[in-house]
Amino acid sequence: MKTRAFTVAAAVLGAVATLTPGAAMATPSAAKLVIRHEVRGCHTWSLNAGSYGVNQTVKLSRGGALTITDFDMMPHQLSKQSGPAIVERLINPGKGMMGKLKPPYATGLMPHMGATLRITFPAKGVYKMRTASGEDYVPLKTVGEDNVLRVTVVVS
Repeated sequence: MKTRAFTVAAAVLGAVATLTPGAAMATPSAAKLVIRHEVRGCHTWSLNAGSYGVNQTVKLSRGGALTITDFDMMPHQLSKQSGPAIVERLINPGKGMMGKLKPPYATGLMPHMGATLRITFPAKGVYKMRTASGEDYVPLKTVGEDNVLRVTVVVS
């Protein structure tokens, strides 16, 4: 009986040892940020449906993409502060009836509510980005200074 238990344990340990290191914890190739309106600080964002906050950190594999959707009451423009080159593509400008911005849109701009921007990271590195917000589509009261949304993207 002891021999059989030892054989089974050895087989299980052998199977675990043959797994590719890090396979269970592979770096994701995609992530999503969603911007929403807040009464205090005006806006925050959520990473992959997690908690909302001002600062987010994203881990992606090389060639991965970050999708940002703006459900705030104002346009946002993403700007890269540091890191290798990125590729930005506005995949949905949102509802044109909200706001006064007209195409062609500036790089990184999410011009209307519901706009979606896709950023691809072709090189390994650490990228620091932030948003600048525009004018509200509709007048809303908020409390305190407007938040500056920041994201750090670590690409491996």
